Amino acid sequence: MPGEKQAAVKYYVGIDVGSGSVRAALVDGRGAVLAHAEQPIQVWEPQPDHYEQSSADIWAACCSVTKEVVQGVDPSQIRGLGFDATCSLVVVDKQFQPLAVNCEGQNQRNVIMWMDHRAVSQVERINATQHRVLNYVGGVMSVEMQPPKLLWMKENLPDSWEKAGCFFDLPDFLSWKATGVTARSLCTVVCKWTYTSDKGWDDSFWKMIGLEDLVKDKYEKIGNHVLSPGEAVGKGLRPEAAKDLGLPEGIAVAASLIDAHAGGLGVIGADVKGHNLPCENQPITSRVAMICGTSSCHMGVSETPIFVPGVWGPYFSAMVPGLWLNEGGQSATGKLIEHVVRGHVAFPELEAKAAASAHSIYTYLNSHLDLIKKSLPVGFLTVDLHVWPDFHGNRSPLTDLTLKGMVVGLTLSRGLDELALIYLATIQAIALGTRHILEAMQASGHDINTLFLCGGLSKNPLFVQMHADITGKPVVLSKEVESVLVGAAILGACASGDFASIQEAMAKMGKIGRVVQPNHEHKRFYDKKYEVFLKLVEHQREYRSIMNSL
Repeated sequence: MPGEKQAAVKYYVGIDVGSGSVRAALVDGRGAVLAHAEQPIQVWEPQPDHYEQSSADIWAACCSVTKEVVQGVDPSQIRGLGFDATCSLVVVDKQFQPLAVNCEGQNQRNVIMWMDHRAVSQVERINATQHRVLNYVGGVMSVEMQPPKLLWMKENLPDSWEKAGCFFDLPDFLSWKATGVTARSLCTVVCKWTYTSDKGWDDSFWKMIGLEDLVKDKYEKIGNHVLSPGEAVGKGLRPEAAKDLGLPEGIAVAASLIDAHAGGLGVIGADVKGHNLPCENQPITSRVAMICGTSSCHMGVSETPIFVPGVWGPYFSAMVPGLWLNEGGQSATGKLIEHVVRGHVAFPELEAKAAASAHSIYTYLNSHLDLIKKSLPVGFLTVDLHVWPDFHGNRSPLTDLTLKGMVVGLTLSRGLDELALIYLATIQAIALGTRHILEAMQASGHDINTLFLCGGLSKNPLFVQMHADITGKPVVLSKEVESVLVGAAILGACASGDFASIQEAMAKMGKIGRVVQPNHEHKRFYDKKYEVFLKLVEHQREYRSIMNSL
């Protein structure tokens, strides 16, 4: 922790609420993470495709980790606070108390998680309207956005619907909890709620889908006061929240971001001089930030709006002020790798051997692949094993949540070698899915030459190298592994007034750590893998068509 000689240093706190945990970091003005803490949060899965959380549990975890990272720090040096979180739906009553989002009436479970797919029927009806707002979500709304979830609540939980006082995106709930101000972030309402930065809410859309009651109260329940990310909210941290968090009363609190967008903010604007990258001396529009955790998001910006079929956006100023954002995504990446590895019959053997070697299971698998590859490049081990990764539907660029996962090339073998191979093939499939998204973005007008990776999966060297080799683009890893937390801290820094703009803070607080170059000698192999990858979804659609003809 900093000593007395650094008394003039200014600090910022970033809080990140992920799918399974809350993290906080103390960050300085150069983007260095000086302290970091994490605490798990509860997830309920009462039935398939229903995922719920508790806003009280989430806030308690925010308070616990924040107190930990600021311990021993002079409070006068803490200048600002920024939040990011998953784009989950928080429901509270007219007294701002938690309200049930489940048929059991459990009020403490008042959050419908981003990955909840209960509103399939509702999103199909919304997409059938072909309303003009859908042009800004790639032409097809995702079941993971908020309008279908709201419609599901109205149709299935009429009592909760009537009692509801506010519907928050989780990042906005956190800024309200900290300040008492119900302002929403432009990031959340534009990306997940159909708000547009120039025209605001479109009354005709909400009336068309059967949610006209939200229009009647002038959108009070979903937000009629919108702030740009990083803009100061209200009068800063209110006394009650300051006590809960262990922070000084009145410090600046920023309008928040969705977690993936905070990760993008933490990496995409970094200074790349001297690294011999194709994006050097190029505008930021030549970069894509890829945030890889439970799911993955691919964030590309442009100076003019680019409409990419199957890719969300364009959203104006939703991440970087003044630029349009397109957001591709994969609904299950880290979750898919975990599912495949832990579900394999050889997993107990892997777990025991990894523990004996004092390594994580993924480090052990990477080493095991090096042992069995012999003279081959490790990626070539999957010449006869191919995976289609949409075990939780396809978000981009096919926007088909009914698609299922596929594995081609299984044998009767059940050992650790086979587990290592299916693990490798799954990582390759995720990287091939990234290539699919990037090609869709480039076909519509993006000019992308460099990937910037952050998030938990960016810590896995095999995952990173496969993305470089399969996309053919260099991958930049940030100096700070916790780029999402740096992004949240950048918001707090901007709200404090210590930086003139988000762009200035991005350049000064985002730092490059390592660059991973693609191995161009492997290009032909991965081009062929990509051909097979695209054939897999063709075959899936063919056999589904056959079965649907019954």
